[in-house]
Amino acid sequence: MKPTVGVCYYPEHWPEDIWHEDARRMVEAGIEWVRIGEFAWSRMEATPGVWTLDWLDRAIDVLGRAGLKVIMGTPTATPPRWMIDKHPDMLAVDANGNARKFGSRRHYCFSHMGYREECARVVELLGVRYSKNPFVAAWQTDNEYGCHDTTLSYSDAAQTRFREWLAVRYGSVDVLNDAWGNIFWSMGYNSFDQIELPNLTVTEPNPAHVLAFRRFASDEVAAFNRVQTEILRKHTDTPLIHNYMGRELGFDHFDVGADLDVASWDSYPIGFLSDRLDASEAQKSAYLRQGDPDNQAFHHDLYRAVGRGRWWVMEQQPGPVNWAPYNPAPLPGMVALWGLEAIAHGAEVVSYFRWRQAPFGQEQYHAGLLYADDRDAPGLAEAQKVAEIARGLDIDADARAPIALVFDYPSAWAWHTQPQGADFDYFHLTFATYKALRRAGFSVDIVPASAQDLSGYKLAMAPGLATIPEALIQGAKDAGTLMVLGPRTGAITEEYSLPPRGRPDVEGLDVYVDRVESLPPGQTEAVAGGGAVCHWLEELSGGADALLKLETGASVLVGDQQAWYLGGVPDENLWDRVIGMAAGHVGLTVRPVPVGARRREVGDLEFLVNYSDHSVEIEGETVAGCGVTILRGGVCIART
Repeated sequence: MKPTVGVCYYPEHWPEDIWHEDARRMVEAGIEWVRIGEFAWSRMEATPGVWTLDWLDRAIDVLGRAGLKVIMGTPTATPPRWMIDKHPDMLAVDANGNARKFGSRRHYCFSHMGYREECARVVELLGVRYSKNPFVAAWQTDNEYGCHDTTLSYSDAAQTRFREWLAVRYGSVDVLNDAWGNIFWSMGYNSFDQIELPNLTVTEPNPAHVLAFRRFASDEVAAFNRVQTEILRKHTDTPLIHNYMGRELGFDHFDVGADLDVASWDSYPIGFLSDRLDASEAQKSAYLRQGDPDNQAFHHDLYRAVGRGRWWVMEQQPGPVNWAPYNPAPLPGMVALWGLEAIAHGAEVVSYFRWRQAPFGQEQYHAGLLYADDRDAPGLAEAQKVAEIARGLDIDADARAPIALVFDYPSAWAWHTQPQGADFDYFHLTFATYKALRRAGFSVDIVPASAQDLSGYKLAMAPGLATIPEALIQGAKDAGTLMVLGPRTGAITEEYSLPPRGRPDVEGLDVYVDRVESLPPGQTEAVAGGGAVCHWLEELSGGADALLKLETGASVLVGDQQAWYLGGVPDENLWDRVIGMAAGHVGLTVRPVPVGARRREVGDLEFLVNYSDHSVEIEGETVAGCGVTILRGGVCIART
């Protein structure tokens, strides 16, 4: 796979007489792809049924004739103001019963059938008009599903659709009452029409009700997206893409991705460090201008899984953003590092947001590759460097890492519904596992809980997997993969009740979770030999061998040759011990990297990146084409 570079462009924002020069400069910088159109509905259809697309025709022609490949965005994330007049009940409603308003973006409810029909209308028109255009080489559906907490809607439309969804899932209200345990607190229903959405209850609603609503809401996102993909499939065989967000857990991205050809995501390393990661103040200070050294890689691997091997970065941060609590500028070299690291994880395209800084609107302070007055911004030279290096690379996109990490969106919904401890968070748990693997120098693949083929993986980690699919465990056995489960794995059924055979209900592994406790911040339980358990602790029993014990003598890690169970959330020291033990068990060699440095192996290439603010020494490395010193913001690419 030959990686390439792209950029996001908004021709409707700029005078037409500069389009040619913009296109020329893009090509000169090594850019090959350009995304347009995803926010332009009001320019396309300023009044209902009156289309103005000649400007879009000319923009595509200018960009294409310059040598650029166009990604056409469907504009459904930003319906125009007249749409609200036509469908006043299309707005999403928050959990407090307040309707969202017009004036920014993503102001629609996924469940509103009238709006879905409007989306189908615009996608059909664009598909017919541009599917045969030789310059349109890919399509993006909508923009950033779920951004701004817009997956869940408590509207009348959502309630109607939810009742229909429940009737299909359960068949009868008696089956639903039994599945949800509605005998508890006298919550039984006589008909589906009595069931409301799980908000504004006196105290917490039934967790089974909440989890069902979360599944429904996720299905609505997938159905909304499918309206567009089914239309586009009739007209084009070019790739269909959506650009997902970082740490967006509102819907199941694997379900949405099943209808697409490529997954992409919008990578803002510094913004996410400040805005979306549970990092300590010391961590945020150390990586203030670089971003967390694992966050980008985690999402690269996640979306590579969502895209079944094909993925892009649709928006890459080129400088300071405007939307985080604080918005420092990247260190020199970081914009190039982020792009090259994405390529190391198999990105086909790294596309920068945006070409020119906007002089108006909500993103005036968001950097582009150009300043608003047309001067080159610092990110342009670094994007050009990525394009130059990428031309000389050939990435084995099918190469598997030796270790798999299971990631599951329904588990995130389950533990958000009943965390059983204020700071228990599924993303944090899986991310901590990923970070520990990366500190040990390993490359990692992320896989969904539905994965059945684990061949090639020596080790698979499944922390916090609420319900364990039997096919996943069987796949590990068939592949000879050591499966490390826990903590809080196999803890509930799909209907949010305790498993009838006990937790964690793993066939062949003789372990039971008898009770659990959540620990407040600062409270830990020391493990004999080093490290400690924090946040979450389980009392284990059964005949499985004890591999690690608390200093009190209680088992905290147990297992056999095929599967291990971890009965608590480790601190960093304990994570490092567990990863080292598991690696040794399956014959993998731990190759620790200096603080801030990370390693990624793909095929016969090894990428070493340095997120720290100083040079690092890679001790014991013999790296072809690289020294052992990597400068701050530096990247070393070597043949293994």
